[in-house]
Amino acid sequence: MSIGLIALLDDVAALAKTAAASLDDIAGQAARAGAKAAGVVIDDAAVTPRYVVGFAAERELPIVARIATGSLRNKLLFLLPGALALSALAPWAITPLLMLGGAYLCYEGAEKVYEAVFPHKAHAHEDELQAGAGDARAVEDRRVASAIKTDFILSAEIMAITLAAIPEGSFWMRAIILAIVAVGITVAVYGAVALIVKADDAGLAMAGSTSPPPFGSLVRGIGRGVVKGMPGLLAVLAVVGTAAMIWVGGGILVHGLEGYGLSGPAHAIHDAAAGLAARLPAGRGLVEWLVTATASGLVGLIVGGLLIPLTSNVLVPAWQSLRRWRPRAA
Repeated sequence: MSIGLIALLDDVAALAKTAAASLDDIAGQAARAGAKAAGVVIDDAAVTPRYVVGFAAERELPIVARIATGSLRNKLLFLLPGALALSALAPWAITPLLMLGGAYLCYEGAEKVYEAVFPHKAHAHEDELQAGAGDARAVEDRRVASAIKTDFILSAEIMAITLAAIPEGSFWMRAIILAIVAVGITVAVYGAVALIVKADDAGLAMAGSTSPPPFGSLVRGIGRGVVKGMPGLLAVLAVVGTAAMIWVGGGILVHGLEGYGLSGPAHAIHDAAAGLAARLPAGRGLVEWLVTATASGLVGLIVGGLLIPLTSNVLVPAWQSLRRWRPRAA
């Protein structure tokens, strides 16, 4: 009996070591895969704050929470099983779906640029798309829905990059790694967004500190600086968020075309980035990224600009006709 018990304990210890090694392997692969998607994660964090600007302070965190919940639902309920199913059953469909999402990001970003350049025409265009605008709650619901749609595209790119970075293995290990990355990235992105949108409230609290000098004076000075600087920071983030949608969308389209044999744009961008970086070796990585992002942004801006009249003159009228037809058909 004692020998059998010792053998059983040895087996348990071996299983525990194997499980620990598996957990370490999963954690390591999740960290490496998440790092691969860091660029899109930064874009996601830059895009989101603009959806909260303009609402009452007490609605900021609830709106961020609603968007974060939608983002997590996107990743875990739709994108994770979808990515695994497509990679197993129809890997050929992943690229066109990503390109469709990239085109949507280009359209969203180009529409914001159009609004900034031609505000009156852009407002008329928005009226077409948002006919029947209601009260503040309806505006919030539309803003949250728009944020979740944009997040879906960025999350799809994150999940695709993550899946590509995971070595071939069992279905369940790949699923667990994707889930860990999905939850970790969502918490990181929307935690950062929550801190950004509530920084002005923290600054107000610091500016009203009653602590004695010199520490109190320092805290109050920092608080006043935060309060004064936040509008500018949010404005910069709004611009960065719009630019991020355009360059990420353009980049998706360029890489997608390369996958179908149309490698001219991708090679031209790569050659331009490498050529300029060779002249500035001290900042090679930064220069390559800036050139690539700028070129991808130009592609995205052109595609998005073409999609604006297509949406206004074709897609929106078709959708409105369908909505008018459906009640009669019912």
